[in-house]
Amino acid sequence: MPVQVLMPQFGESVVEGTITRWLKSIGESVNEFEPLLEVNTDKVDTEVPAPAAGILLEILVPEGTTIQAGSILALIGQRGEPPLAPQPGPTPKIAVASAPASSPPQQEPLPPTKLPDSQDQDRELGFISPVVARMAREHNLDLSQVHGTGLGERITRRDVERYLEKQQLAQSPATPPTTADASPTTAIPGFGEILPISAVRRAIADHMVLSKRTSPHATTVMEGDLSRVTAHRQANKESFAQAGANLTFTPYFVLAVVRALKTFPVVNSSWSEAGIHIHPQINIGLATSLEDGGLIVPVIRSADSLSLLGIAREVNDLSGRARLRKLKPEEVRGGTFTLTNHGTSGSLFATPIINQPQCGILGVGMIQKRVVVIPDDFGNDSIAIRPMVYLSFTFDHRILDGAIADHFLGKVVESLEHFG
Repeated sequence: MPVQVLMPQFGESVVEGTITRWLKSIGESVNEFEPLLEVNTDKVDTEVPAPAAGILLEILVPEGTTIQAGSILALIGQRGEPPLAPQPGPTPKIAVASAPASSPPQQEPLPPTKLPDSQDQDRELGFISPVVARMAREHNLDLSQVHGTGLGERITRRDVERYLEKQQLAQSPATPPTTADASPTTAIPGFGEILPISAVRRAIADHMVLSKRTSPHATTVMEGDLSRVTAHRQANKESFAQAGANLTFTPYFVLAVVRALKTFPVVNSSWSEAGIHIHPQINIGLATSLEDGGLIVPVIRSADSLSLLGIAREVNDLSGRARLRKLKPEEVRGGTFTLTNHGTSGSLFATPIINQPQCGILGVGMIQKRVVVIPDDFGNDSIAIRPMVYLSFTFDHRILDGAIADHFLGKVVESLEHFG
């Protein structure tokens, strides 16, 4: 009897995930505990192992689908063994991203599909997965016209997609395609190229739109002189390296934020209808760009209990594993304040979007040597070249007014300029 591959639950609070990639195709052999697919939760990709050895008989959930924990993803059995329809269980929360917005997907599994009445009524297509049946209904397809390439010539999701692509290419160049299911590598005459929306990109989009809808954003900008930070870093890079840490500028900004949050605890908070929730811990999120696109925010927990060396080690570890996609789902949750160092790409200053449900986010621009006026204690001015940085603080205007936001950002600047 075929073995069901179930969607696991990643941690206590993660009850759903998005299928980002199937690592095996229908008909391929799999070993027990061999990675079978990748699932994205909270923008973290995690491999799901095969629960048994055998042949991948059927894939029931396509890539790009968000599914609840406990749902049946696939069937594994022996070659020649007929697949069984999955038992009723949790169904996908969100359908394939390419489904037309005007035609919301059906949530319940669909029964095996027969040929139209004009065809031979005694002949059936056999087992049709819920995904294929849904696509057929959405696009009004006669599945008898689709050639199946799955085990036993069953029709797979990819078979339906190929059939739709051929239909689109046969359309008039002046007519835009009727579906977004076209291959992203195929240029549609008169329409252009369709780029797929990855699970990470969709999660980022949803979170950013939610943030802008949730809280009124306001931004204040100050600049800081990093002369003392630069000198300290230069003098301590070697000793930090011997202690196993690469001393970048980021730990200095994290430490300055921690000191400012301890001075102004209301910034380390979240809005709730019951009142402003001030968090007992200071957990700093680090916005990290991924090499193939996208953004992820690993969290330094209890950052207020760490020294500069401890923060440097955490920054190295989290940012390194983030780019290798080796983070665990719990390592990107629970942040109370976020720092984004957009200056690494040459940006001078920006107005970042708040990472909900936090109160604010600090943007760090590019460190740049500039000519500045330096006053002395006697009121005399002189001109000097200093390493300067723009710091932008975007905050939830429901929680903070401009004055307290400026005081907080001023404390960050003060901590950097008087470091040591």
